[in-house]
Amino acid sequence: MDTLQAAILGLVEGFTEFLPVSSTGHLIVVSDWLGLPQSEGNKAFEVIIQLAAILAVVANYRDKFAMDQWELWGKMMVAFVPVGAVGLLFHHQIKAMFSVKIVAIMFIVGGIVFLIVEWLQRAKPAGVERVEDVSWKQAGWIGIAQVFALIPGTSRAGSTIIGALLVGVGRKASAEFSFLLAFPVMLAASGFDLLKHYQDFAGTNGMELALGFVVAFVSAFFTMRLLLRFLKRFTFVAFGVYRILFGAVLLAFYL
Repeated sequence: MDTLQAAILGLVEGFTEFLPVSSTGHLIVVSDWLGLPQSEGNKAFEVIIQLAAILAVVANYRDKFAMDQWELWGKMMVAFVPVGAVGLLFHHQIKAMFSVKIVAIMFIVGGIVFLIVEWLQRAKPAGVERVEDVSWKQAGWIGIAQVFALIPGTSRAGSTIIGALLVGVGRKASAEFSFLLAFPVMLAASGFDLLKHYQDFAGTNGMELALGFVVAFVSAFFTMRLLLRFLKRFTFVAFGVYRILFGAVLLAFYL
């Protein structure tokens, strides 16, 4: 991996991690386009740029990490348990599903689901608008919805946002709940992968790691802010359309 490839992957991770378009799916596809194999060294690099995205959450929501926010984080842990348990039990089976074909199919499926959910939401009154007001029960259902994100191409952000919308959470609060839920989920996943691949960092270039980290952090930081501004005027329909079109292009390209 050279510096340009590191910068591109860092940008892809940061830009797609908090959008409902599957960062893992994009990384798989872009890595393939760049001719990068799924080597242990490249997997270790992905762990680093995911950690950068985690720090972007902390930077954007410093006030939510205060001691008086214990109830909010209790709800986050309730939402984390389903995906944490399933991910740990079926880790190897999940890794075996990582392919461009599966990513493409799940892009299309997820896009259709987004269009259906937005159509169902059109006549409903505004839901919960503050992330702190999400109930314990709603957090549990969001956590169950997040389990679908274990299928490559589904999108962690997408599955949590859809789950939140279906249980009566507003778009802005759904997005923010997804942002904050990324912290325990990605910390656990990255920590697990870090333990698994720590020896592979010896074969990676420090400059590439640093560049990928910085690019991923900056792009993730601003993407979260841009998404919230976008949702003040628009719905998630555009993401549904994008997912369907991108998935169709991938199927046409690879089949």
